[in-house]
Amino acid sequence: MNTNQNKSVEFEDLGIKEYQPAWDYQEQLMKTIIDTKIKNRDLPAEQHTTTSNHLLLVEHPHVYTLGKSGHEENMLAGMDQLKEIDATFVKVNRGGDITYHGYGQVVGYPILDLENFFTDIHLYMRNLEEVIIRTIGEFGLKGERSPGETGVWLDVGKPYARKICAMGVKASRWVTLHGFALNVNTDMRYFEYIIPCGIKDKQVTSLKRELERELTPEEMEMVKASIRKHFADVFEAELIYR
Repeated sequence: MNTNQNKSVEFEDLGIKEYQPAWDYQEQLMKTIIDTKIKNRDLPAEQHTTTSNHLLLVEHPHVYTLGKSGHEENMLAGMDQLKEIDATFVKVNRGGDITYHGYGQVVGYPILDLENFFTDIHLYMRNLEEVIIRTIGEFGLKGERSPGETGVWLDVGKPYARKICAMGVKASRWVTLHGFALNVNTDMRYFEYIIPCGIKDKQVTSLKRELERELTPEEMEMVKASIRKHFADVFEAELIYR
């Protein structure tokens, strides 16, 4: 456990950014943290350099990403069809299967040194779910966990159960990568080209679909503000704005 715990988290809103550059940026932040941890190993505790933590929020142009344990057959569209719908396909190193990112979706990437908080990936995932459950609760929706299925769901246990937020992460030396994707004003037609998360018998949804109206730009900012607030509360962290 890190004896010099740092619970401050640097926050950045990347706006609209292509998937690959955002992934590269995550990897760069992760490498900096891991390099610091490796250097600290050879030093006495009083000389350790504090590791940083980051939370990135971003909106991606249309892209499908397949996790390392995913199945390509869950991508139902071929390359020609992807071009027609202006989407790309990327294989990534997170857990989970296939998912979609696109305009109107709030994607969150926490790059945390969990030794600053707790060394428990299961708890980390449940905390991320809790952040989203509290966020959508502010818009009148009751988010829930579905046993054995990561993410945030509505009407769990009912035939019309549906996922509103997908999650998939990677961790190396207790440093996290990737994160969550909350559907806000997302164009849900793009999910028709995949079997989301490899789950055939469940639907996906969005705040727009549940509220039966498009959220305004101001409300989109409210969603982001709510995520920031609840992230700080759930992780007992202090957000620093860059």
